[in-house]
Amino acid sequence: MKARQVLVFLLGVFAMLGLLWLVTPADGVNLGPLNLRFASYERMAREAGEKKVDVDSVLRAVEARFRMEDDTLNYYRKFFYENPDRIFLPDGDYRFFDPLFHQLERAGERKVRVVHYGDSQIEMDRISQDLRQALQERFGGGGTGLFPAVSNVPSASISKSASGGFVQYTMYGDSTTRRAGHNRYGMLAQVVQLTGAGTMTLRGTKNRQAREGAKTFESVSVLYGRGENLEVKAFSDTLKPVPVVESRGSGTLVTWHFGRPVQKATLKFKGSAEIYAVGADGESGVAVDNVPLRGCSGTIFTRISKPLMEDSFALTNTRLIILQFGGNMMPMVRGTKIIQQYQEQIQQQIAYFHEVAPEAKILFIGPSDMGKSVGGRMVTWPYLPEMVDSLKATVLRNDAAYWDLYRMMGGENSMVQWVRHNPSYAGPDYIHFTPAGARRVGEALSRSFLTYYDFYQLRKTLPESRVKQAMQP
Repeated sequence: MKARQVLVFLLGVFAMLGLLWLVTPADGVNLGPLNLRFASYERMAREAGEKKVDVDSVLRAVEARFRMEDDTLNYYRKFFYENPDRIFLPDGDYRFFDPLFHQLERAGERKVRVVHYGDSQIEMDRISQDLRQALQERFGGGGTGLFPAVSNVPSASISKSASGGFVQYTMYGDSTTRRAGHNRYGMLAQVVQLTGAGTMTLRGTKNRQAREGAKTFESVSVLYGRGENLEVKAFSDTLKPVPVVESRGSGTLVTWHFGRPVQKATLKFKGSAEIYAVGADGESGVAVDNVPLRGCSGTIFTRISKPLMEDSFALTNTRLIILQFGGNMMPMVRGTKIIQQYQEQIQQQIAYFHEVAPEAKILFIGPSDMGKSVGGRMVTWPYLPEMVDSLKATVLRNDAAYWDLYRMMGGENSMVQWVRHNPSYAGPDYIHFTPAGARRVGEALSRSFLTYYDFYQLRKTLPESRVKQAMQP
């Protein structure tokens, strides 16, 4: 074929495609299960002119907003009223966390526990481990906190194995997971039934992604109920410490203190009991539990036995409960009505935690940005910004704090750029953070929380009248 004929052929093809472009409806033409559509000129021009989120610029701005460059009280006033990365407090009360800070400063006398509940976004100890490291560096502590005696979800911060008469029941997950015939699931939303004998081995992690504080622990503990002829022994190398037993109502907490950091411990069980949690912590200080509930939208807690939860939180001295949910609801949201229904469910969960853990403060972390293909283009899920704003309003109305992860990331369509970042900060599903991205999130959360503590320390040195005057909006 001659060059002229090739040129005429190509021009004809382009002309035909151009004609189809002009006559094809904006929403395309359905050809059986397929939808044929062309990108409109207006859409192409709009996309070309859109401002894309620069992740590095966003994170540099986050860093800069934590840098104190002003008069001290003026810095905190700006932080509490203007900084988009701050933790929002109910009624704007900067004293909201004061009872918690009071306990943290005394964590050397009695261990203070933080429980971080979330969906699969926090699996493998993501985000939790960064908060844990920051709090333990400030207030002391070690280990990785509480975890199920048996679990199919691995942790980046501790290696564990179990054999013998253990059967796990969970109240979340798909139809393949076992359900118990009761509601005594405990503070990890699961229960392991021991019948007969069993052995557990715990090892400090060697994972490079884990934080330093997770590599050793100084104590192990077992939280259980309904024990019959139960015997539990714990040892590490030649250490065989004497157990310390605390009981309250429907729960019993047994703790073994090794007196020095260890990297491995073995627990031997004999008898019958419902095991709600096993822990590997420091001797004192702060313990932070990572509780990932894959597929959960955070609406299951009200179905757990109230007396058991109340006893468990009291025995473990839980003083901060973090709820990180919302992402798993997005595929079901088709309009404002479903968002309102979800608001009501979250309100019920917060009320439940206020009842079963009256000494604890509650912090809700809203969903991250999430990418969805719309017309062949990855964009923020429809209704996600509305979901974020609605959750924030609901949480603050119900005496809980709120951290806006969506806007910390950069807001609308930011997830696409987190995925494309080098190194990648989010996975190809446009939902979950990579370890590197989760670290940036955990660092921002930790700095925001500790900024409130720094202000708490400062306020103790100043007349309250001066603080009130300086903190006027």
